[in-house]
Amino acid sequence: MSKPKVFIHAPREEPADFLERLTGAGYDVAFGDKAWQLPRGDHEQDLMDAARDAVALMGTSIRHTPISRRVMEGSQRLRIVAKYTVGVDDVDTDAATDLGILVCHAPTEANCFGVAETTVMMILASLKKAMERDAAVRAGLWREPHLGTTFLGARADGYAGITIGLVGLGRIATRVAQLLAPWRVRLIAYDPYIPPANFLLANAQSVSYETLLKEADVVSFHVVLTKETRFMLRDEQIALMKPNAIVVNTARGKVIEEAAVARAIAEGRLQGAAIDAFEEEPLPVESPLRQLGTKVLLSPHSASFNEGGELRPGMQWALRSVLTALSGGIPDNVYNKEVIPRWKERFGGASVTS
Repeated sequence: MSKPKVFIHAPREEPADFLERLTGAGYDVAFGDKAWQLPRGDHEQDLMDAARDAVALMGTSIRHTPISRRVMEGSQRLRIVAKYTVGVDDVDTDAATDLGILVCHAPTEANCFGVAETTVMMILASLKKAMERDAAVRAGLWREPHLGTTFLGARADGYAGITIGLVGLGRIATRVAQLLAPWRVRLIAYDPYIPPANFLLANAQSVSYETLLKEADVVSFHVVLTKETRFMLRDEQIALMKPNAIVVNTARGKVIEEAAVARAIAEGRLQGAAIDAFEEEPLPVESPLRQLGTKVLLSPHSASFNEGGELRPGMQWALRSVLTALSGGIPDNVYNKEVIPRWKERFGGASVTS
């Protein structure tokens, strides 16, 4: 009898002890092709064939060859999809729930808090015009009058400070709020899915999305990509914003419509933007965002990439999730929690190796 197969659909230099934990527990480990992660071609059938009969899928992001309903239906024994990352937009979570499959993600401190620190860096770099001042000095200019910057916090002289709006108030945005606390800015947040106590803990005022757009000097996105959040910032929403507002996106590329943001900046309807995640990655050469100079701070979807962190803690979360689920238990980081009752009926308490 063959050993149950754990398929690493999007490998990322897994360490030897990681693989030894899986093989030592009685599983065969197979690897997907890294070409499936590149932005070209349609590899759904290849992924489906390679993942067939797997009891678990695990790996990093694979947006260009997502884990679709067909892929999961092709693996009748599949119990769990475990991501090394926070985002699950490359997994059809609705289909997984329909099929009774757990989807687990990895909102680790190294990942989430790394994104939060990058977000604060982007806010400060944009408001303090770090790129513009650097470019001016390199061009032989000095103390240009138009390069005055924004003072963030409230002052004793009566200056009220700026308003920063957080769209989504999960782990990352809450950490952003904690990091901004000493700056004495006004924090507002929109998140219809969390209890009121979370706003109090973040010292953020709960407001509607429309109010946030109207009042914030900085609008920072911290949402997962869903049908509801896809392109939640377009021309219609930008029209509500202050012309001196800055957009920050360290969430997912398709949360904002890049062309609309670029047009607004070019036309003076927004001051600028700082973006780490894009609609298409790598960012196309012809993207209008590239034409805006220092008005836009661009980062290669690496907000969580920090020394000693990146994906390794997420790998350990995914490993723990897979081993737990394959032994009949429920991991503590299930993203689609509504699937748990059905999953219990199918697999609860039973090990795949028994």
